[in-house]
Amino acid sequence: MNDYIKAVFRSRPNRFIAEVEIDGNLEIVHVPNTGRCKELLVQGGATVYLLPSNNPKRKTKYSLHFVENEGALVSIYSQQANDIVYKSILDGKIKELSNYDIVEREKRVENSRIDIYLANEYGGDCYVEIKGVTLVTNNIAIFPDAPTERGGRKHLQKLIKLKKEGHRAVVFFLIQHPNGKSFKPNWETDIDFSKTLSKAYAEGVEILVYKSDNKLDKIEIIEETIEFDLEKPHN
Repeated sequence: MNDYIKAVFRSRPNRFIAEVEIDGNLEIVHVPNTGRCKELLVQGGATVYLLPSNNPKRKTKYSLHFVENEGALVSIYSQQANDIVYKSILDGKIKELSNYDIVEREKRVENSRIDIYLANEYGGDCYVEIKGVTLVTNNIAIFPDAPTERGGRKHLQKLIKLKKEGHRAVVFFLIQHPNGKSFKPNWETDIDFSKTLSKAYAEGVEILVYKSDNKLDKIEIIEETIEFDLEKPHN
């Protein structure tokens, strides 16, 4: 079990660090999520959980992994979504991705990498790109929570290309906020990503949405798919 330290969030000077209060003392900590997280990291009050680092060369002694929000424990360690999905595939917990013998991470495809590559002895294969989702509004999980750089769209375009070449292609959204009950792209914040996601789906790229069950000592995937809606809202 990881020994998490409980603290109070105070401010976020930039996207990489936050100022928190531990037992009355202010501490600068690392934030492993480049999204805004402004609905989660509420200035001057949110309860957060920090993981101490054992690396003496690090500039910050802690990383901010969890935040309490509306009665739920939210995982904001975005890269951990990849670890959770990878382990869940190996454990057979994602039924849509269960019939593969080979499971590789960070598969190089031309000049980029895809998060997970799957293959079986019958010649079938699948490329999976993973996105961690932390923004939830009215029980709807929304991605992204801030405009993505070109990389987000580039990954989707790569999946479209792979699908056209005859491969199976999947974009996997892992909702890391327990209150999320459905999913939609964030048309208001990032219309380009949302359009590209809709195009990818129309071109045959599959969309899978699952949710994680978060505890301080363990994060596991919930073995049921979550509904999604790609339609642009009418204003």
